Amino acid sequence: MSFITLGALLVALLVGAPIAAHLLRRRRAEERPFPPARLVPATPPTARRRSLLEDRALFATRALSVLALAVLGATPLLRCSHLSLSRRAGASVALAIVVDDSLSMRARSRGGDAAGDARPSDAPSRFERALTAARELAGGLAPGDAAAIVLAGAPARVGLASTTNLAAVTEALATVTPSDRATDLDGALDLARDLLRGLPQSDKRIVLLSDLADGAPGAPPISGTPDIATWVPLAELEAGGEDCGIVRADRSGQKARVRVVCTAASAAAPGPDLAAAERDGGAAAPPAAGASAGAGASAGRSLEVRAGDAVLGKVALPPALRAEEISIDLPSGTPEILIAALTGGDAIAEDDRAPIIPAGGPLSIAVVVDPATTHVETGGPPPLEQALSALDLDAQIRPLPSVPEHADELAAHAGLIVDDAPGFTPEVRRSLAAWVERGGVALLTLGQRAAAAPLGAGFEPLVPGVVRWSSSPVPGVDPATAGWLGPSAAGLADIAPRGRATLGPEASEGAEVLARWKDGAPFLVRRPLGRGVVLFMTLPLSTEESDVSLRPAFLSLLDGFVGAARARGGARRLAAGEMWTFDGYRDVKVERVRVDSSEGAAGREPLPVAEVERRLRVSPPLAGLYELTLDGERSTRVVSVPEREIDLRPRRVAEGARAAELGGMSASIDASPYVALLLLVLLAAELLLRALGARRQPSEARAG
Repeated sequence: MSFITLGALLVALLVGAPIAAHLLRRRRAEERPFPPARLVPATPPTARRRSLLEDRALFATRALSVLALAVLGATPLLRCSHLSLSRRAGASVALAIVVDDSLSMRARSRGGDAAGDARPSDAPSRFERALTAARELAGGLAPGDAAAIVLAGAPARVGLASTTNLAAVTEALATVTPSDRATDLDGALDLARDLLRGLPQSDKRIVLLSDLADGAPGAPPISGTPDIATWVPLAELEAGGEDCGIVRADRSGQKARVRVVCTAASAAAPGPDLAAAERDGGAAAPPAAGASAGAGASAGRSLEVRAGDAVLGKVALPPALRAEEISIDLPSGTPEILIAALTGGDAIAEDDRAPIIPAGGPLSIAVVVDPATTHVETGGPPPLEQALSALDLDAQIRPLPSVPEHADELAAHAGLIVDDAPGFTPEVRRSLAAWVERGGVALLTLGQRAAAAPLGAGFEPLVPGVVRWSSSPVPGVDPATAGWLGPSAAGLADIAPRGRATLGPEASEGAEVLARWKDGAPFLVRRPLGRGVVLFMTLPLSTEESDVSLRPAFLSLLDGFVGAARARGGARRLAAGEMWTFDGYRDVKVERVRVDSSEGAAGREPLPVAEVERRLRVSPPLAGLYELTLDGERSTRVVSVPEREIDLRPRRVAEGARAAELGGMSASIDASPYVALLLLVLLAAELLLRALGARRQPSEARAG
């Protein structure tokens, strides 16, 4: 507040003048005739009733007038600002508001110390500031405008489809809450553009309210397109500061293993080399573990394992920690529910605690591949194993010589990949089917050996019907039918295998064809079986038959396969925003267990179970401990924070996305005319009260 504004408000102190005037006001004392008093000499009164306020209505009117005068003097100097759009000649606008609801948006807004790490606890978070700005934009919409809401937490979601119902926009914003998801800016912007295309308004804009920390600081700068402008209005939201977070906490016997990741110092203040690399469009290499760049985030902090208020173990963090798995020995007799917690403070408090669960190990994927037929000329493991390792999907690859014949041997694995098996014996088929029905995910590739299965061997009920092998009548997969493989599906359009497997129509009954050859024959099929699913592809992984295992689309296939295995409960740990899928279950209940450091389990929060395409799904938005009840059977799972969300280096923004002609901060309506009108009303009220008082006094005198 400026000195001039303060001086104008000090006028309100003059409200004491009416008080003094009314207290000092002398009124004629009320007289009553008393005959004996005539015999006593008259004595003038020395005091009147001065200590009481008289004519309180008149006093209140005058006091309000003085206060209104003070407000009138300060109103032109007190102007609240709000975010608003600039319109082109007053035309209607089609607007898509992208609100980032990811973990990094939980950091406090700027206004803390100069280093930018710890923010005042009473400062609003970046998410709160972004949501306030979204409400301001929604409040400035006019009839004829269209608006949509997109949430940028991974995966990007549509919060509200394009609509001209402006009340629905406000209601939708009221339901937006923060989450612990990763950030998906590119996906959110693509969704926003899709929502705006085809609308009748010629002025189409996307407003991005984000801290821009999506884990890819070297990605191309955020900009608009020729037909849809992108506006990034709030520089104050831009990510910065330092943070340490717990991304994984497992327990094995009497030892807890906790993975702690800290931001590099470059997240707060990029050095010359990093800035140059980002200007050139390249991603700077992250500092190695132990580099001095992360010293600011972990220095002086410790990792504790707690059971309620008791600290069972404590280890000081290395002052230069970047990413490290820390082991802590636990005493005997420790309770089941334990919490890993970081001491001290940083930019994001929500990632400093994580529940510790018994380690089930990484997601186990069993692989049955013949290295003699599936190899690369440069040597090394088969392409399948190399691809799974390159994807870094937090999965453990376990090569097997053959498919296990007993279900107990399969129970340890969440997924199974079998390349061109020459059929399965009845025992193997029974064990495989039972394993899949309990929630397993299998990927079968069918080739020449699958078609030459010996008598008694086959693929029923995993792949119904007969598998035949023949030369491919047409080359290539139709990318339009392979949306499940994402953008990389276009790379299969020119694939020219020597041959391919053909299936009978019964193989597709009750199944979903995820991709087709250009002649319409199935290329990739997903078939649900009990609580699990079987995927089968009509090409083997042999590099002698085709190069499908060397194409980017194959990586997308493996990514979807591992994701399906993880979603069906194969992993006890899931990243926030990922999805559990419960095929084959009738009664599904998912609850988030809120753990308090002093009281253990402090409460439960149920999550809604959605049915999408006749499949039950749950997407937990917050990290923490979850309890699943599936057809009466209970199990415990953990949702963790995404590791890349702790990278607080922001994406670059093109100059056009900050252009002033798109909008800016506008002053609110000046209230001076309204205050002046109030003053006139108060003046008229005072004159009226004085006139009534003057008429009342003679009448009282006559009555006396």
